[in-house]
Amino acid sequence: MEQVEANVRAFLLEMGRVGGGVDRADAEVVWTVGGSPIGYHNAVVACAVSSDRADAVIDEWVGELDRRGLAGSWHLSPSMRPTDLVDRLLARGFEDGGEEPAMVADLTATPPLAAVAGLAVEPVHTDADLHAYGDVLAGGFGEGPPEAGWVTDVFHRIGLGGGTWRHLIGRLEGAPVATATVFVHPADVAGVYFVCTAPAARRLGIGAAITAAAMREARERGCTTAVLGSSPMGYGVYRRLGFEEVFRYRLLERSSGASQRTTSSSSPVSTS
Repeated sequence: MEQVEANVRAFLLEMGRVGGGVDRADAEVVWTVGGSPIGYHNAVVACAVSSDRADAVIDEWVGELDRRGLAGSWHLSPSMRPTDLVDRLLARGFEDGGEEPAMVADLTATPPLAAVAGLAVEPVHTDADLHAYGDVLAGGFGEGPPEAGWVTDVFHRIGLGGGTWRHLIGRLEGAPVATATVFVHPADVAGVYFVCTAPAARRLGIGAAITAAAMREARERGCTTAVLGSSPMGYGVYRRLGFEEVFRYRLLERSSGASQRTTSSSSPVSTS
């Protein structure tokens, strides 16, 4: 569990910083805010606060979002404290965005080969490659074009020369149809992110193929463990590639302006 949380935390914090956001990182809470227009990426990623301080910390997070006019989220994992954070967040206008399985695979064995006829998976080396990567994301991932535009802008700022990041583009008979990104942190753990297959190319094994390619890329970089968060669509695919579920994130989401709507339309809710 610690490997997953550490990789996801570093991934969100780095993308937020490169996007121009700021962090809070202390003994109580870790968050990134202001680096993205996407609520998922303005996020609380760690929390270990006492029960008598929990509501105050949540209100500080709400204040950060409201001052900036941003949507935001709280990526709740089993290690966070206190244990009643869900009830406290719901009482303050957050909405339950559901659960995201966190999965881990052992890379010490050779990752499986998942070949698809006519599919070539290559690193993103050029701006043209990155544009193609963004086009695939825009057509089938998350919040569509707004998220794809922000993600590719951040990756352009980071640079395409390697380091802790490697982006992959899958082309079927020359046409871009799939994406994946590998983020290494710490040195032996690789997070696999932004796995996407264009809707018209789904159910052909392409998602499995590009994920397997990301796993091989991670192994070649000396990683012994791969981690990822799964959508319902990808869960069975990842299991067949050797990933096992270790826990589930609970995503609590807050839209921009939620405080104003809550104040005008309902009375405060108290839970225990």
